[in-house]
Amino acid sequence: MRRLLRRLVEMLTVHLSLTLLGLICLSWTVLALPLWLVLPERLGARCGRWGILIGFRFYVWTLPLIGAYRLDLRVLSTLRAEAPVLLAPNHPSMIDALFVIAHDPNVACVMKSSLMNNLFLGAGARLARYIRNDPPRRMIIGAVEELRRGGSVLLFPEGTRTVQAPINPLKPSVAMIAKHANVPVQTLIIEQGSAYLGKGWSLFRRPCLPISYRVRLGRRFPPNDDVRALTLELEQYFRAELAAAPQNRWIGEQRPPGAAG
Repeated sequence: MRRLLRRLVEMLTVHLSLTLLGLICLSWTVLALPLWLVLPERLGARCGRWGILIGFRFYVWTLPLIGAYRLDLRVLSTLRAEAPVLLAPNHPSMIDALFVIAHDPNVACVMKSSLMNNLFLGAGARLARYIRNDPPRRMIIGAVEELRRGGSVLLFPEGTRTVQAPINPLKPSVAMIAKHANVPVQTLIIEQGSAYLGKGWSLFRRPCLPISYRVRLGRRFPPNDDVRALTLELEQYFRAELAAAPQNRWIGEQRPPGAAG
């Protein structure tokens, strides 16, 4: 009976957290769409990023309260004074970008172009002038321009969520942007103790709660004219830092150990 009750509570918690996130995103969409149409680019971007930060920060604040997550995100509050910098985290979970964006209104996120037309995220992302990830040349130009204006750019160097422990082979985009913008690459080390929202995880599938989630401030790499060398150096660094990461137990498995049935 106790086990059944726990499963019910976990399922309700998952649905509550997703419903809350959906309501936050839809509420901002209603405001962001007309603002995107009328505000000039610079003012719109500032307004859009602050709106996203406020909504996502409220959401992050609620996650421990409802028992969904145990969060350690303290290092993210130190990033606001670091711009311009290229933020490069590993990417175990769908929700990784949200946690970073919730702590810094100066971040432009590189995101999938398909999400720019998403009902929940599209209007807010366009208002904030987030950067489409394709075509690659345009993405690189957009990221370099943002960094030269003094902002920060969030880009996952794996290009997608991690499917090979401890990290996927890295794309050269991060090193290329750092080279052309002449800015450092600040690595972020994400450790997650559950497969929840990892690659292949069904959105409403019940995990074991609470989920432990921690972000560590990694090494900062100076730009390098040799894009391939910096990419390899970054990949080797991530592999070493993530060698004992908790997500290594479940990355790449169809049914990770400890996942709820």
